[in-house]
Amino acid sequence: MPVLVSLVLRRLLGALPSIAAVVVVTFVLTRALPGDPAAYFAGPAADAQSVEEIRRKLGLDKPLPVQFLAYLGDLAQGEMGTSLITGQPVSADILARLPASVELTLCGLALALAVSLPLGVAAATRPGSWVDHMARVISTAGVSLPVFFTGLLLVYIFYYLLGWAPAPMGRLDLFASAPTTITGFYLVDSLITGQFATFRAAAAQLVLPALTLGLFALAPLTRMTRASMLGVLGSDFIRTARAGGLSRGTVLVTYALRNALLPVVTTLGMVFSFLLGANVLVEKVFAWPGIGSYAIEALVASDYAPVQGFILTMAIMYVGLNLMIDILYGLIDPRVRIEA
Repeated sequence: MPVLVSLVLRRLLGALPSIAAVVVVTFVLTRALPGDPAAYFAGPAADAQSVEEIRRKLGLDKPLPVQFLAYLGDLAQGEMGTSLITGQPVSADILARLPASVELTLCGLALALAVSLPLGVAAATRPGSWVDHMARVISTAGVSLPVFFTGLLLVYIFYYLLGWAPAPMGRLDLFASAPTTITGFYLVDSLITGQFATFRAAAAQLVLPALTLGLFALAPLTRMTRASMLGVLGSDFIRTARAGGLSRGTVLVTYALRNALLPVVTTLGMVFSFLLGANVLVEKVFAWPGIGSYAIEALVASDYAPVQGFILTMAIMYVGLNLMIDILYGLIDPRVRIEA
């Protein structure tokens, strides 16, 4: 346990300069974007005096160093500013929308893992077979197709042509009510409160967007699982285990797969980060009320605070994700704990 605590503390301290750099770069880049939020919210009929008055109220008339110090002061108090679009604190908006994005990402990732791990193992144990060729075709398609195109294609086939899927209109259809908020995840909250009709409605709305993200994540996970398993299956300890009379399942799962999981876990962390970024496009296609669509709306309106809050939230989540990966390393391979 002390070794694990030391590892966590070192990772957190090492992440502080990265988060500080994200704060500085995000602040500078948002101010460099074209567009004037004061002119946007004043309207096209406003005169120069009205625009200047709004700019003064927003604090945009002050020098950039003064604005940056004010922004740091708000962050020190746990505030990310106020959204000009919603009129609400950015932290409150993000907390309200973040569960929708995380639920969608986790469902897509779970779907990808459920397919990629067995498919990668099967392709590695039968190189050159039809399973191996199918894994390559699926991987190539998943990498080649943009997520927004995949989402639109799935909507066209399963909603417009076949009528099997509900309308892509967010987390619930028009006839369902949101469950009592406990975790913010509709699937979990509806099960906890016994609202099974809501659970079915939320699951139906999740199928197509989760499938879109899952196809995107399937390619790198399948390829990494196959490559890692091929390397492990050719190792001396695998030949020794087979010569010792162990069953095929024991050799594959207990010895080969466990040793092949480290690079897969690394890829899993990167894929999760990519999925959070890909959510921006998928949420727009499926009208999903997550933080990705929130950031896009703020970017169009030159609303600085939500964009800064979104990027900072993503950076913190990425640091936390890498920390979880380091902990998983120690659980999968004890040698990592010893080296730490």
